[in-house]
Amino acid sequence: KWLGKPVFIRRRTEAEIEEGRSVEMSQLVDSVARNANIDSGAQATDENRTLDEAGEWLVMMGVCTHLGCVPIGNAGEFTAGGVGGWFCPCHGSHYDTAGRIRKGPAPQNLPVPAAEFVEETTILLG
Repeated sequence: KWLGKPVFIRRRTEAEIEEGRSVEMSQLVDSVARNANIDSGAQATDENRTLDEAGEWLVMMGVCTHLGCVPIGNAGEFTAGGVGGWFCPCHGSHYDTAGRIRKGPAPQNLPVPAAEFVEETTILLG
């Protein structure tokens, strides 16, 4: 938890990275990255959602942007290599493996907080 809210940290597989990077912007409900580490108007490409350039590390707030529920990990319709994205069962929002809203009532992607690696195994939020 950070600021009283759950944080999702995922070390993504090669399949998740490839799937995330193959998505066309026209397929997204929300085209804004919502990443506090980059320009606020940046597009929601997979590269603009991850913590590292390689796309291996994804850090996001674990609160559905519809009504504030906590989505379930490794679930939903948008999967890569057998690994699911996130699904909020309360109202049916589906997020892909980059935390982008793809289906359902949620209006925005899961937000990426200000974060950085301070050591190889330590991430600093805020």
